[in-house]
Amino acid sequence: MSCCALDEEDFRRCCLLLLQRSKQLRDGWSWEPVQGSEEGYLRKTAVRSVFIDPEGSGSDSEPRASGPPCPDQQGGEEEESAPTAPADTHSLSGVTEEEEEEEDEDDGVCVVSGGSSQVLQYEYHILHSCSYAAPVLYFRAFTQEGRSLSLEGMWSSVHPNYRLRLQSSPLNTISLQEHPLLGQPFFMLHPCRTEEVMRPVLQAAHEQHRPVNYVLSWLSVVGPVVGLDVPLKYSTLLSPAASPGSSSDPD
Repeated sequence: MSCCALDEEDFRRCCLLLLQRSKQLRDGWSWEPVQGSEEGYLRKTAVRSVFIDPEGSGSDSEPRASGPPCPDQQGGEEEESAPTAPADTHSLSGVTEEEEEEEDEDDGVCVVSGGSSQVLQYEYHILHSCSYAAPVLYFRAFTQEGRSLSLEGMWSSVHPNYRLRLQSSPLNTISLQEHPLLGQPFFMLHPCRTEEVMRPVLQAAHEQHRPVNYVLSWLSVVGPVVGLDVPLKYSTLLSPAASPGSSSDPD
């Protein structure tokens, strides 16, 4: 196994250390066990105001969505076509803008209708992927009215600088997937090249003989892309047990 791979035992060790530090910092992370299973995941919720930029949801910058469409995302075709509809569509169809807005309100999915600031409730989950031997970030967002953000809306909420980063870096895909433990639709930052991102981090830590928490270091890279910032205070008081392959257990 690669020295940059993270097995499930090391993943849990890293999560335990992150939880201990989160409790000290009151940062809101918790461990959620899955009923009837030994599996579990890290969870955090956050409320933040974001600017929804419809210019960021065009085909040139839109992330690739893998897997079959989720049944809960009905009306997706209408959501994608609405921003590009010609100006005279309403006169041809006989439907007014007010009527169309009322229809959108009934969808249960937040659609991008123009640049605006919105307060969103984010939910973040960190799981371990056995296939990629790496942590995976699953997340979703809701409006204050309880409507889930569509893939188009999520992509539009990403800061323009991070959109460029997603296009040019190994972390280049946001997709809508089924949560492997909950069976619900979540967005996911694909982990296919996480090892490539983490290799220089782990090598530098090894050469400098300093501990590194794989999950925490990885989260500090991918988290800000989707509005999940990691306080700098997490970088203190790390235990050597946080490094992959360590044989010691945390206190």
